[in-house]
Amino acid sequence: MTRGSAVKFSEVTRKFGKVVALENFSLEVEPGELVTLLGPSGCGKTTALRVLAGIDELHTGTVSINGEALTSVPAHRRNIGMVFQAYSLFPNMSVSENISYGLRMRGFNGRKRREKAGEMLELVQMSALADRMPAQLSGGQQQRVALARAIAIEPRVLLLDEPLSALDAQIRVQIRDEIRRIQKTLGITTIFVSHDQEEAMSISDRIGILNHGVLEQIDTPMSLYKNPKSNFVAEFVGLSNRVPGLIVANRTVKVLGQNLKVSTYSPRCSEGEEVYVLLRPESIVLSQENEYFRIISKSFLGSVTRFEIDGGIDQLLSVELGSDLAKDFNPGEFVGLFIRSNEVMVIKS
Repeated sequence: MTRGSAVKFSEVTRKFGKVVALENFSLEVEPGELVTLLGPSGCGKTTALRVLAGIDELHTGTVSINGEALTSVPAHRRNIGMVFQAYSLFPNMSVSENISYGLRMRGFNGRKRREKAGEMLELVQMSALADRMPAQLSGGQQQRVALARAIAIEPRVLLLDEPLSALDAQIRVQIRDEIRRIQKTLGITTIFVSHDQEEAMSISDRIGILNHGVLEQIDTPMSLYKNPKSNFVAEFVGLSNRVPGLIVANRTVKVLGQNLKVSTYSPRCSEGEEVYVLLRPESIVLSQENEYFRIISKSFLGSVTRFEIDGGIDQLLSVELGSDLAKDFNPGEFVGLFIRSNEVMVIKS
């Protein structure tokens, strides 16, 4: 059973001098949902967390939890757990004492604090390390302690501000999976900030894409990738080839010799207008017919192999095939290209 809370941002604007960090930012997070805010540096991701936590004041709009407006509620009374990029553990306290610190500040007695710390240690699989000091822990272990401390107070909402960016790649994957497991187990409403697209795609129920303080799109990972609703989202999420095309009829574009349907979210273009088409690497198939394009390079990436193709358009095209199919194609060979998308995103040239 979820015990998560509903979170709502309503037309929130936050400025730093003349710089607008958030502009009319509106977002609703369902109870027990994990939503990731994703975007380039300086787009407003962390500001959104800080506004909700009460660390930063908003200029206009409201934030609420379960319908309760938080404008006049101080940060320490919002009952929000937050994990930062820097672990911020108390170096003079043991693991158990770090985890129970928030409970001590809330007046819980020693027995209750020890019981809760034990539960959290078991949850993050660190029971054997209860008496260690932070300096005796690895980076991944310290981050688990920081997470356990944040959820020990049973927060209404958990905020995670790029908590994995200081970890190496293998540990990042382990900890992100742990975060998702714990979040699902407890049903805590969670807002996660990341600059890592793979990370966001792997753990999120929905992802919000921010651009200069504006929420461009909020959707499931699959919908963001397959059905971007703006040029920015289409180019920001995943890899895309930007290929010249020509509008040949209403909502039809000719690209690499094929006529394809134009996405509903593309700008309206006139017949005969030159445009650019965004093509995902996996939407292009190599063929041994109509061999007009030369393979420049081939990179084995495990389950997929990436090719760089001379598309005759003053740029190289990235193409990804399953590695079992890729064995028939090699650098220096000429191939045909077939686009298998039902519709494509078009942007004006």
